[in-house]
Amino acid sequence: MAPGTYAVSPAEHTLNPVVTGSTTIGVKYNGGILVAADTLVSYGNYAKFKGVSRLKQVGKYTILGSTGEYSDFQHLGDLVDELDLEDFLQDDGCYMGPRQYASYIGRVMYNRRSKFNPLFNQFVIAGQKGAEKPYLAYVDHQGTFYEEDFIATGFGLHLAIPLLRNEWKPTITKEEAVALIEKCLRVCFYRDCKAYNRIQIACVDESGTSIGEPKKLDDFWRHPDWLKPGLQTSSMLTDTW
Repeated sequence: MAPGTYAVSPAEHTLNPVVTGSTTIGVKYNGGILVAADTLVSYGNYAKFKGVSRLKQVGKYTILGSTGEYSDFQHLGDLVDELDLEDFLQDDGCYMGPRQYASYIGRVMYNRRSKFNPLFNQFVIAGQKGAEKPYLAYVDHQGTFYEEDFIATGFGLHLAIPLLRNEWKPTITKEEAVALIEKCLRVCFYRDCKAYNRIQIACVDESGTSIGEPKKLDDFWRHPDWLKPGLQTSSMLTDTW
């Protein structure tokens, strides 16, 4: 079946995500928004594709970050690109902003969910259109939609949100927001088997949008308690050959 095509038979729907990405984080700072994700896309539990961007520029003012099925993210990306192309062809200088894209994505996700053929994703939509206030929203595979000052998806809902609640503040600077995002994604890397220590950070402010080059997070695996021998049994100490 072509992507996005509704099937009468439930057996022909996508029943489970297969090639998936993990946590995406969005954080407002004093002057804009940062969106970050690692560059790993897993095939089941196999860390297969390690150089994939899960951040996409949408139109002139918006960044879209995705968790979940990567092919569904690509399909939705094609849909919003069609909207941007329509804006360009109108040639009237009017372009959709992050609020409009977030509303559209929310309706698409709810429509697909209502047909029992959802797109298996959680999205972070961030943007700032001209002098408007920075805008950050969340949409998931059921069409759940809300706006917030900081957002995390995937395992980040459990691992990163407590850190964001404790350390985010309305006056946070860009440098502090970058450090907070890196801290959250580092914790996810330690605790989530589908996370990766190579990340990308996108920035949105009045001047426009940009997606940074991938960079590697510092990590530490030599804690003394982690190096102690674990439980050993006599069978483990015996040569079985």
